[in-house]
Amino acid sequence: MDFVMKQALGGATKDMGKMLGGEEEKDPDAQKKEEERQEALRQQEEERKAKHARMEAEREKVRQQIRDKYGLKKKEEKEAEEKAAMEQPCEGSLTRPKKAIPAGCGDDDEEEEESILDTVLKYLPGPLQDMFKK
Repeated sequence: MDFVMKQALGGATKDMGKMLGGEEEKDPDAQKKEEERQEALRQQEEERKAKHARMEAEREKVRQQIRDKYGLKKKEEKEAEEKAAMEQPCEGSLTRPKKAIPAGCGDDDEEEEESILDTVLKYLPGPLQDMFKK
């Protein structure tokens, strides 16, 4: 039976004691190794970030060349121009935003309902019109 268990677990029998709550072997250089590992990770992360920053700078350079060649504007510049255009007073403009319409100058729901009722009454015969007006 022991043979079957050892074959099933392979070399994991040494780690079984640790997993079940047994004593772990203490490595005297563990703290030093962990610090070295953390420093190596930090250094790799900094190198990765620097590499990506260089790549992004190259991409932006190519993008700017394309913008210059075709006369395109950056997305931020377009948004800034659109925002500035929206802030300018646009009296009498057909494309002004709804927020710019002063209160009382737009269509009201009550007026719209009354105008519909008046329109319907126009098409009714005379006696029915009198009956609804009363």
